[in-house]
Amino acid sequence: MNRNYQTLQTGAFALILAAGLLFTLGCPSRQTSPDVMAKVNGKKIQRSEVEKYFDNQTAGSPQQPTEEQATSLRLNILKELIDNEMLMQRAEKLGLLATNEEVEQKLNEIKAPYTQEEFDKRMKERKITLDDFKRDLRRSITVEKVTNKEITSKINITDADITGYYNAHKAEFNLIEPQYHLAHLMVTTTPNPQLRNQKSDKAQNEADARKKIQTLLNRLDSGEDFATVAMNYSEDPESTSNGGDLGLMPQSSLQQTDPATRDAVSKLKPGQYSGVISVVDPNSKKLVGFRIVKLLAKEPAGQRDLSDPRVQQFVRDQLRDRREQLLKAAYFEVMHDQAKVDNYYAEQILKTSATAGK
Repeated sequence: MNRNYQTLQTGAFALILAAGLLFTLGCPSRQTSPDVMAKVNGKKIQRSEVEKYFDNQTAGSPQQPTEEQATSLRLNILKELIDNEMLMQRAEKLGLLATNEEVEQKLNEIKAPYTQEEFDKRMKERKITLDDFKRDLRRSITVEKVTNKEITSKINITDADITGYYNAHKAEFNLIEPQYHLAHLMVTTTPNPQLRNQKSDKAQNEADARKKIQTLLNRLDSGEDFATVAMNYSEDPESTSNGGDLGLMPQSSLQQTDPATRDAVSKLKPGQYSGVISVVDPNSKKLVGFRIVKLLAKEPAGQRDLSDPRVQQFVRDQLRDRREQLLKAAYFEVMHDQAKVDNYYAEQILKTSATAGK
């Protein structure tokens, strides 16, 4: 019953995207300036903005991307910027643009764990100004307000929906062996350029990773919520957005994990978390990171009935997540149909490819 929830991370670019290699291309015939990579209803998206996010996203990577990888990454960043711009224009029509007060409140929440010196250092490392950061926060808050009003608030899951799903998937709720519901915090010794945690916080090396994981353990010991800490700081791209939730792991699978994790989990009671566990690559035997594992629950074998509140909540979450993703996809399609988008960068990629093939 692993909840595979994926949030719409269109807005919060702050501290998590940006640049590296410059990929200079010729100017397509429709483009008035090589500095403009796209337009959305006449609003320009500048190359400098894409490069900033590209630089930030690849910062700290031990190996620079190939030209093809760099082009693909820029194209993805530009697509997200185009989607964001459409949402911002929609928000303006709806009167949902984030206020200065909302931006300042969010900024203070993000700065809270750091001293001013630490915060300034992180901003400098990522080549982001305070104005850039506030702009991205404004966009993030605005996108959330629009999606909540236009999508999330319109989703209604009925008891009949839950019953129907359960009856169609009843076998999935029959556990043939005990299951461990786990969550974890992960810190790696080599930064992942694709990582997007809430704080865009990545350890840069082994010493940095050791310091960071100990800091996270101290936060937990001080009473901070495990899921919140995971969303803010964990470096596992697969589970960070879910608060570190790894879902249910059968007992047989747990026995096949690394001995350190297996031993740590076996000593935990539901609600407890482990100390720092070293993570070693089984092939190279090299240290690749550190983790803290939490046992959320231990489920005995047997059939789970619909009367179980946990089953009902799981089904409700599954249905809500599916409908939310479907509505979001449809919403963006409609926005694209209604908008006039000129993606000069995509056109130039096609033009360059066609020329190279001759």
